[in-house]
Amino acid sequence: MVHAHAKYVAAGGNRHPAAADWDLETGILAYGSDRNVALWKPVDEQLNGVTALLNGHTDDVTVVKFFSPAEGWPNLLLSGSADRTIRLWQNDPISDNVHITVGVLEGHASSINCIDTVHERQVLASGSADATIKIWKLDFVNNRCEIRLLQTIQTRPKCLPLTIALAAFGPDDLLLAAAGTKADIYIYAGSIGSVNHQATLSGHEGWIRSLAITAGQNQQGGDFLLASASQDKYIRLWRFCLSPGSTRNKNEDVNRSVDYESLLSNKTHKLETPTISCSITFEALLLGHDDWIYTVQWKQSAGGLRLLSASADSSLAIWDHDEGSGVWLCTTRLGEISALKGSTTATGSTGGFWVGLWSPDGQSVVSLSRTGSWRVWNYDGDLQRWMQGLGVSGHTRSVLDIAWAKNGSYLLSTGSDQTTRLHAQRIDGQHGSWREFGRPQIHGYVLNCIDTIGELQFVSGADEKLLRVFDEPKATAQLLQRFCGIKHIPECELPLAANVPVLGLSNKAVVGVEDIPPQVPGSDETVPQDQSHPPLEDDLARHTLWPESEKLYGHGYEISAVAASHDGRIVATACKASSLNYAVIRLFETEGWRERKPPLTAHSLTVTALRFTNDDGYLLSTGRDRQWAVFRRDDVDDEMFRLEAKNPKAHSRMILSACWASCAVGRIFVTAGRDKTCKFWDLHESGGQPVSTIIVSAPVTAVDVLPLAAQGMLALAVATESGDVTIYGVDQAAWAVKSCHRLQAS
Repeated sequence: MVHAHAKYVAAGGNRHPAAADWDLETGILAYGSDRNVALWKPVDEQLNGVTALLNGHTDDVTVVKFFSPAEGWPNLLLSGSADRTIRLWQNDPISDNVHITVGVLEGHASSINCIDTVHERQVLASGSADATIKIWKLDFVNNRCEIRLLQTIQTRPKCLPLTIALAAFGPDDLLLAAAGTKADIYIYAGSIGSVNHQATLSGHEGWIRSLAITAGQNQQGGDFLLASASQDKYIRLWRFCLSPGSTRNKNEDVNRSVDYESLLSNKTHKLETPTISCSITFEALLLGHDDWIYTVQWKQSAGGLRLLSASADSSLAIWDHDEGSGVWLCTTRLGEISALKGSTTATGSTGGFWVGLWSPDGQSVVSLSRTGSWRVWNYDGDLQRWMQGLGVSGHTRSVLDIAWAKNGSYLLSTGSDQTTRLHAQRIDGQHGSWREFGRPQIHGYVLNCIDTIGELQFVSGADEKLLRVFDEPKATAQLLQRFCGIKHIPECELPLAANVPVLGLSNKAVVGVEDIPPQVPGSDETVPQDQSHPPLEDDLARHTLWPESEKLYGHGYEISAVAASHDGRIVATACKASSLNYAVIRLFETEGWRERKPPLTAHSLTVTALRFTNDDGYLLSTGRDRQWAVFRRDDVDDEMFRLEAKNPKAHSRMILSACWASCAVGRIFVTAGRDKTCKFWDLHESGGQPVSTIIVSAPVTAVDVLPLAAQGMLALAVATESGDVTIYGVDQAAWAVKSCHRLQAS
């Protein structure tokens, strides 16, 4: 029986301001990661990172919100998606990492943009790109969660709601503030199920991205504040004033007078329901950010209300109210405060913060940057300052290839977000947690494939006609040795670090401090080797690049596959092709980086996978033309390969992945493709027919075999287009599946 469990999850956050929330009770931060919801505890001494992925949506998750239902019921997690649905997740009382879907809300005709809740009323509201806001009621009956649609609000004038704020208003009513692709804020109020438009708040000059209301955190009797953040770079505060005598009987005159003279505003808006009335006035204008403001959030502290804002200028700002002057002041600013702020270069700024959140106790804040990485700041009471801690990171788009170091010491990943990332296990502390330790390549093209060459090099191919070879710098080698125990003993002196020239794509080696361009502020630093923690996001984005040493030319189209021999002497490459002339495999020797001609021919369409055997005696290739081919290393010229065998009708549809089994069990290899099958082949005895076939439920996108066979069993990992990863235990004597274990990302 084969058993496996998730050890490490690297998942970048979605770039949606509403796609994250921090639970006040459990301390879990949930955020959207592609079609999944990732769970993470930022205030965790063990630094376990992402502990679970919740999957169920069929498109990007755009909204995440925790909801505290009636007493006696576990918390709910709400997630909205571009698939036009809202899913309700309920956590297991025994484990915070186990969640099950207890409901799916359907009714919107477009992507869900925002969600807010009022636990006192057991009500939630959702805003969508279909220009509607829906109000839902949750009932808990007989251990079941039942959801009813109470009301649908059509925005007038037509506005796509990007943010909403919901609050209990009076004894039984609701207050709803909505804003989006207009410069106005629309205020709705009324009884549950029949709220109506009451006021329009004007003043902003751009789209409004975030609203936050101080419901339950009021400073003065009955008054509460609404904060609005806009693309005009300003935050506006609005005061909702409930005077002591405002609550009235139904028979009281609805149009009773209001003392406008006592309100410090040029214009006062009046809001009324059958049971309560309220005046709305402009309170304050907060200036300080240099770019769009994405989120604002209130927090009640011992010193009063505080406001946290996150902006595209790559900063978080904390605003406090000065009781003496009555002015709101920015007392703390965190993030990118440098000459590189706003830069979009590879080693420049992070491109803005999309989310800013308070911790439950108000002693920590987090932000999500353009790179998909989370930053954490913790307040140190002794030092009276905010200190940056370790967050989590991951790719922001699809991961297209991964490669282990030849000795298994670290893992490289690359993908559509145009970055290559290095992951390793930290062993310097009590807990051996995995995390990102480097970002060797930040490119301008989608990176399709990667493989390692020995311990100190890797080669990658992108949507360009060449491949690039990178050398490990001294800064990264020292970092991995200090925190991961990875000792590299190079034969030559390693470059100090790398940097990217302005408007360039090639990482240039930095041999000494004199090689650092003076026009790049802050680039005279490498990763500090005396620090007590792994690199933070700022270091990953700037100081962990690997210098580029070679470019490999010859292909006519975008690179599709690459493989390096285990002895590090040969690199095999292929590119996208629609004819025989381009569907070739080119071999490069690594000593002088010269191409060994002629190229290998066997395919008529794009080669999708290249794999060497463990002893480098054979090279396996598969393609979109549904065939596999095996090339044998030449006995005389060991840098060349000759065609040994091929099967032009191996699968009924294109083959997407392949791998070799251990040489100890013979020349056995596996192919898998879009025809939903995995086939075992014996190179010398199969006679053109597979020795075994495994049928799966979806097209197979990746396969691999555990190098070592145990007790006559091979462990085959199969990944499908639907996102499932399954480990099959295969009896190598009968080639029959003896066990099957589906992996869970928790």
